[in-house]
Amino acid sequence: MLRPHPACLPPEEFLREVETERTRGSGPGGQHRNRTETFLRVRHLPTGFTAQAGERRSQHQNLQKALWRLRLNLALNYRRPHLEGQWEHPLEYRPSPLWTARLRGGRIACRREHRDFPALLAEALDLLHVYRDDLERTGEALRVTRSQLVRFLAIEPRALAALNERRKARGQKPLRA
Repeated sequence: MLRPHPACLPPEEFLREVETERTRGSGPGGQHRNRTETFLRVRHLPTGFTAQAGERRSQHQNLQKALWRLRLNLALNYRRPHLEGQWEHPLEYRPSPLWTARLRGGRIACRREHRDFPALLAEALDLLHVYRDDLERTGEALRVTRSQLVRFLAIEPRALAALNERRKARGQKPLRA
C-alpha cells in the first residue's frame, strides 16, 4: 500500500512527525510579544521541510498557522518518489476520497485557506509529476478538465509558477488561470 503524502496525513499522525520550537518573537507587539514564546517554528522530521508563524498573540493560533504552512510547503515541494510508473493510464488512478468529496460538476471546490487545500494540492501535484506535467492526462485521472486543473493550481500562485517554469524549460507557453 502506498504511504500517503505527508500533507495528507491526519492531524494526530502529522503531529507525530513534526518537531516544534517555541521562541520569542521580534518586532511590533509590545510587552506580550517580548515576554512570551509565541513565535513557532515547525519542522517535518522525515523530510526536513520547515515553516513558521508568529503573527498572532496566541501560541495555539501560531501553531495552527505554522502547521498549515508546513503542509502547504510539503504539498508544493515534496513529491513521493515511489509513484513513478504507478498508473500508465489515467483511468487506472482512483482519486482520494477527499478529492472525490470536493468534486462539484467536474470542478474541484476548495478555497486556499481551507484545511484540506494542502492535501488536495499535493494529490494534484503528485499526479502532474507522474504524468510529466501532461495536463490532459492529469485532469483525466483527477476527473476534472484541463482548464479546471489549471484554475485549481492557480489558487496557490507558487504551484502555477513552478509548472510554468517547467513548461518554459520545454519551450511551451505559460498557462494562465
